[in-house]
Amino acid sequence: MAAEKLFALRGFHAVSIRDIAGEADVPIGLVGYYYGAKHELYHAIFESWAPTMAARLDALRLSCEEPDPSTRLNRILEAFVGPILDLHQHPKGQYYALMAARDLVAPTPEADRVHREFFDPLANAFIDGLMTTVPNASRGRVAWCYQFTLGALLHFLTDQRVERLSNAENRASDPAAKVELLTFIGGGCQALLGVSRK
Repeated sequence: MAAEKLFALRGFHAVSIRDIAGEADVPIGLVGYYYGAKHELYHAIFESWAPTMAARLDALRLSCEEPDPSTRLNRILEAFVGPILDLHQHPKGQYYALMAARDLVAPTPEADRVHREFFDPLANAFIDGLMTTVPNASRGRVAWCYQFTLGALLHFLTDQRVERLSNAENRASDPAAKVELLTFIGGGCQALLGVSRK
């Protein structure tokens, strides 16, 4: 979708309906007719991806059924990180993943509304899941784990400097680095929450 691509690459406020119509090669009136104002189109994009959020919640619920807390931590992290990395590699999901990442890094009022509606339920479910690995941990401490996990994930998806800093040994957003990303995040959660990780 043209709007997804432009919002992902430029951000909400740097894109006009005229830009979107031009990218889609359709009359400007057609965009407004089908989607309304720009903020309505923006919301519609996230609404169209709602089934993927439901699937992630299902995967997270299944991971929480693991009886061993250390294995459960691994599965919870995989359920949170894995689908985003897969989506970012998929041609249809690449711009959506980048758009969501951009809006979390540099939020706008429009993005905040979307976060509350579509992303906060997943964030709370992830925090709830992490709390099952260390039942005596405070929600505040576990919420930091969520924030740090999200930060590492977003940086992984959006950073290009790793190629330069590694002297071209690494490729930006390389799906092959998923194990390293999960190991890094898991080590941080283990240190912060005091849960052993296999």
